[in-house]
Amino acid sequence: MLDWNKINTVLLDMDGTLLDLNFDNHFWLEFIPERYALQNQLTIEEATDVLLPLFKSMEGKLEWYCLDYWSEILKLDIAGLKAEISGLISVFPHVTDFLSALQQSDKQVLLVTNAHRDSLSLKMEKTCLQPFFDGIICSHYFGFAKEHQAFWQAFQQQQGWDRRSTLMVDDSLAVLRSAQTFGIKYLISIKQPDSKKQPRSISEFPAINDFRELMLVA
Repeated sequence: MLDWNKINTVLLDMDGTLLDLNFDNHFWLEFIPERYALQNQLTIEEATDVLLPLFKSMEGKLEWYCLDYWSEILKLDIAGLKAEISGLISVFPHVTDFLSALQQSDKQVLLVTNAHRDSLSLKMEKTCLQPFFDGIICSHYFGFAKEHQAFWQAFQQQQGWDRRSTLMVDDSLAVLRSAQTFGIKYLISIKQPDSKKQPRSISEFPAINDFRELMLVA
């Protein structure tokens, strides 16, 4: 799938790519409606009817990923609630093997995430993946989500990597499209970001079932 000799920089997404998206889906679609219903004396169905349009309206925007934003809007301690169920955070199989192989190579390896800093810190604490990365890039530092060209422009200017020798692995097709528009040459998606849901059929980009398919690093 890849000629690793032509790749110098590896950009890896976190949620749905290295980590099972089931944690986030459960948190936003089940746990938060339960807590919101309890706080506002609603049924879970009523709470869901209120929340889903709110969530939908923020998709692709930085606010969607911002725990401070949702804490203010929903009047809930979102970071605290994430910590409450953090035992559900899990790394996908073969991810650490892949990262270990990359660590032994001459590639620059960067975690590039839309996750809010509190969520990022919690997940790094729970997974112990941080030492595998040469750097961790949070889109909140730049003020734009990865779906937007302004993010890639600011990120590339700061880091100076060559888009022609860069690989991006991400579960979000919207993010991959944005990276493609920016000129990143090697793009790979994830077929099953949430282990509790069926694998997706993806034709727009090469897609993997797990990271064993990329274990070709010298």
